[in-house]
Amino acid sequence: MTRRLLIGFFVLLITAIAIGGGYFWYTFISPYGYQPAETAVIDDRVPEQDVFVYGTLRYDWLRWVIMGTPADTRDATLKGYRRQDLDILPQADAEVPGEVLTVSPDALKALDRYERLGIRYTRESVKLEDGTIAWVYRRIPEQARAAAAQP
Repeated sequence: MTRRLLIGFFVLLITAIAIGGGYFWYTFISPYGYQPAETAVIDDRVPEQDVFVYGTLRYDWLRWVIMGTPADTRDATLKGYRRQDLDILPQADAEVPGEVLTVSPDALKALDRYERLGIRYTRESVKLEDGTIAWVYRRIPEQARAAAAQP
């Protein structure tokens, strides 16, 4: 009985790894499931661009999975915004703590794919507290997403 239980556990583990790996391949690497927005601005002539992150992209391991490479980071603050769930909203007396990633054009494309640029998020240019200009991802309002999804 113990041997059958052990075999069952390994089959379950291998299945979970295959499903997880398939999900990450489909989401971050495959040519299927996501078409980049026409309005995405990525200048391949600029070797490094700054991106302000305030949520899940602050996790090193997740950035490595998405971009396939580590990113240089530094702490940063975005003044004039407040965090609300998965978004940031303008508010004069507020600030959002986060990090700035310095990324290549290919890494920026990978981040756009992760954030589903044009579907779930837009990418906007902002001025951080230290004067740095950086990209930031902001949620597309639910109503606008629903309207865009209709044929």
